[in-house]
Amino acid sequence: MAATIPSNGLCASAFLTADHPLRRRLAASVAFPLHRRAASATAVRAASSSKPASGAGARPARGITKPRPVSPAMQALVGVPEIPRTQALKLIWAYIKEHNLQDPENKKIIVCDEKLKAIFGGRDRVGFLEISGLINPHFSK
Repeated sequence: MAATIPSNGLCASAFLTADHPLRRRLAASVAFPLHRRAASATAVRAASSSKPASGAGARPARGITKPRPVSPAMQALVGVPEIPRTQALKLIWAYIKEHNLQDPENKKIIVCDEKLKAIFGGRDRVGFLEISGLINPHFSK
């Protein structure tokens, strides 16, 4: 049995039963042309953006974006007693770049100075993917 090709370019499979979820979804998508569906998906995506509208209804910070108290070693590096993990990571990277602490042969490796050794458990060299895990003990829950 051959599949039919609707005018909007979608292929409907003839082997799916009438109550199959994919067949129902396909039937619903054939009702709207492709160009109209793309525009409406963009409008829905824009309307349901994760950024809250300014003013009323702004959500409080949660998870890694919520400011947390930090250890004295972390305070010495970032300069504040309370900071979100995301901002702390940005400040650590800024410190690494400012003091040229990346290995010149492999930029993925950070060569630690005394301040970074205090944060990274006394290690001399740290991979950049390890940083977020190594700063976790410096944040109280």
